[in-house]
Amino acid sequence: MRKTIAALAAVLMLAVVVQFFLAGSGAFDTAPNDEAFRPHRALGYLVVLLAVVTTLAAAVARVPGRLIGMSGLLAGLAVAQPLIAVIAKAFGDTGDTSTAGRLVFGLHAVNGLIMMGVAGRTLREARGLANSSASTDRTAGPARSAQ
Repeated sequence: MRKTIAALAAVLMLAVVVQFFLAGSGAFDTAPNDEAFRPHRALGYLVVLLAVVTTLAAAVARVPGRLIGMSGLLAGLAVAQPLIAVIAKAFGDTGDTSTAGRLVFGLHAVNGLIMMGVAGRTLREARGLANSSASTDRTAGPARSAQ
């Protein structure tokens, strides 16, 4: 189960990296914003789902609370992303956002960077846990019981 959590954490990290790529490609797309950012938005909802599944899997596997907390934090940060966008749009009068709206929307990028750090830390912790359980399994195998 710990290897599964490490795999989920790796997929989460990859998804967050791809999110940055999709945001960048959407920003320079000539299509309207709703259409240009559709892939970024869709993957964002998948990130929320993956983070929740990782949190639940970590809780079921009874891994250390730090890993459960970090994956839960990642889920919370992912939920905050569309909320930041909605708040930023609330500051805009027309199709363009106001200066205040752009400043608020800048938090979306900052939150994304925080998510990248938390995802990286979660992946490191999950890999370390999976590797330590694998080495424990090897030492507790048949050779040890024969002593």
